[in-house]
Amino acid sequence: MTKIGLEIHCQLTKLESKLFCSCKANYREFEPNHNICPVCMGLPGSLPRLNQKAVESATSIAMALSCETPEKIAFFRKNYFYPDLPKNFQITQLNVYGDMSVGGEGYVDVEGKKIKIRRIQLEEDPGRLIYEGESERTKITLVDYNRAGTPLVEIVTDPDFENPRQVRIFLNILSDLLENLGVAEPGLEGAMRADGNVSIEGGNKVEIKNIGSFHDLEKALHFEITRQQSLSERGIEISQETRHWDDRRKITVSSRSKEEDQDYRYFLENDIPWVKISQEIRDTLKKNLPESISSKKERFVEKFNIAPQVSDILASDKYYSDLFEHAHSDSDAKDIANLITTDLMGFVDTKEKRKESKLTSQHLSDLVTAINDKTLTRTSSKTALQEIVKSGKSVKELLTEMDLGQVSDSSQIESVIMQVFEEEKQAVLDAKENPETVNYLVGKVMQKTKGKADPTKTLELIKSKIHD
Repeated sequence: MTKIGLEIHCQLTKLESKLFCSCKANYREFEPNHNICPVCMGLPGSLPRLNQKAVESATSIAMALSCETPEKIAFFRKNYFYPDLPKNFQITQLNVYGDMSVGGEGYVDVEGKKIKIRRIQLEEDPGRLIYEGESERTKITLVDYNRAGTPLVEIVTDPDFENPRQVRIFLNILSDLLENLGVAEPGLEGAMRADGNVSIEGGNKVEIKNIGSFHDLEKALHFEITRQQSLSERGIEISQETRHWDDRRKITVSSRSKEEDQDYRYFLENDIPWVKISQEIRDTLKKNLPESISSKKERFVEKFNIAPQVSDILASDKYYSDLFEHAHSDSDAKDIANLITTDLMGFVDTKEKRKESKLTSQHLSDLVTAINDKTLTRTSSKTALQEIVKSGKSVKELLTEMDLGQVSDSSQIESVIMQVFEEEKQAVLDAKENPETVNYLVGKVMQKTKGKADPTKTLELIKSKIHD
């Protein structure tokens, strides 16, 4: 039997400052080693000062994952000596004297299976190692400390996963949850990272690190399971160790023997007093939690009669969900939901495009109104939507500037139909026997009118003329 556990590291990217100092949490906008201070560099005489907002954000995550939240939390020094750790220790949490981390036991439901959360702890991110050079002889390692001290939440699961597929689903659920809470942007480079622990029946646990993406994690787990099974079949003992994922060769490589908690010489961080999170504070945080994704899905289906698959897309993505919530009324909710999922998703399909987009919720509302009152055809609305994303112009402006108004005058449409009939004589004959061919003729009319002809009226006129 295969057992897989995860250690997920999620940066609290929505915070203004680092965990223990006033340096910017958004280190990505700085040149290397330009977002540092004596505190995050661990210089003698400097003292950490805990970011209260980070504690609140981490507690909110714990609550959203149905975790226990203790009244008091404490911080520890985790001692290890890596070049990306300027203090030679990391300030983190440890449940050594009971529940002292920001979150205790919780769970996530993955296709009917409960994946147990062992603990959630708040800690600082180390710096970043940058490798340069084309070969082993010329390769050098540089250190950028801009990231050091960035607020980080570590989520540790029990080894409840039975296969890599469950892991991928879990991480997608977690990513959506963090974004929905408004505490993190998992899509940012390095904002959400995961290490895997793998063991097969009768074998030791192996930790896999240095994994760049969820996709790579899935591949690394598949490889490691196969490797361990092969060793077991040959009667070779599986060593308890840490292995790194070699993305170039698509294999795991032995790195070091696996450390246990005692190897890190944990001891209380005396420069940070115990933090009391009163019941009043916890009640307020729980009250202010946003509506859960599962609740949104149910509400969209039940209240607005939105298709389950459309509801799933809307509720799971905060960007689309927020647009929808601000754009719709009870009467046009279904139309706006379909407009977002069928058209808009194709125009703003990356984070960069979302940032550059000039679209507002009012644009969506105006577009659906124009479609429903037959000012715009569905085809023309796509053209308008694409232009709105680029320019931010109003629907009213585009109707005039781009001549997108719907053609509903029967005589105008008939004129175009006759042109199509002349050009498509065989299709006209086929349509008399095969009603589906009529759709082809409608498409030709829409093509000639650049999508402006009223499709309903066009269909009616074509049918009547075919059977005349």
